Amino acid sequence: MDPLLETDWTEHWRRLVEARQAQASSFHDPRYWDKRARSFAAATNDRRDGFLELLEPWLEPHRTLVDVGAGAGRYAAPLADRLDWVTAVEPSQGMRDLIPAKENMTVIAADWELAEPAPADLVICCHVLYGTADAPAFIAKLEATAVERVFIQLRHAQLRTPSDPLWELMTGTARARQPQFGDLWNLLEQLGIRAEVGVLEYEGFQSWADLAEFEEEYRPPLASAWNEARAAAWVGENLVEEAGRLVYGRGRGSSGVAHWRPRR
Repeated sequence: MDPLLETDWTEHWRRLVEARQAQASSFHDPRYWDKRARSFAAATNDRRDGFLELLEPWLEPHRTLVDVGAGAGRYAAPLADRLDWVTAVEPSQGMRDLIPAKENMTVIAADWELAEPAPADLVICCHVLYGTADAPAFIAKLEATAVERVFIQLRHAQLRTPSDPLWELMTGTARARQPQFGDLWNLLEQLGIRAEVGVLEYEGFQSWADLAEFEEEYRPPLASAWNEARAAAWVGENLVEEAGRLVYGRGRGSSGVAHWRPRR
């Protein structure tokens, strides 16, 4: 048996997502991204990760684009300045509140599975698929919406935020991993999608205005598992002050971008 060729990558992906979701089901916070929106935007909006540069060959004033999981608009907003129309699909109210208003941008308040955007020349999906169990259906909708090109970006490694280390510290159990770019590549191959690949390298970190903002983001998802003494010790060892903000995880990261012309 050849493990690479014989593995059911659709099922492999589903198991990864469901194992992680099962661990956190009792701590699920439906407003997690609303609460995290401002710290997420602070850490990512000014990040130069090379994604916009990778899109450059396909950016023309007459083209349209759908940004699936647009977050606070770090890609959608600058792309609206380069394209005829941008549609930002984002389910989190907290994130949508931070998307800059543009005359040529439509914002759809929905999960991708329920959204009904018009077809667009380009469809991008950056750091969204990690929690999607039915990845083939999600990807099929991306492809069906795109006229010229689909782009999916995922990390090569695991999430670098306090989420996983705090989980392990508070619960005493290892956190199930998220899917990453290698899993996506094998899945696309199984689906018959022959994608091109771009590699992005960048500096990443998270930051908060103060300890109260940090705890507001990370304490509720752990609910009764939160331990004050352990949290205080972890904060003292892992958060550093930079320019009046608390910073975590500063370091180099990389992502892969799979992109292809949609099949018809």
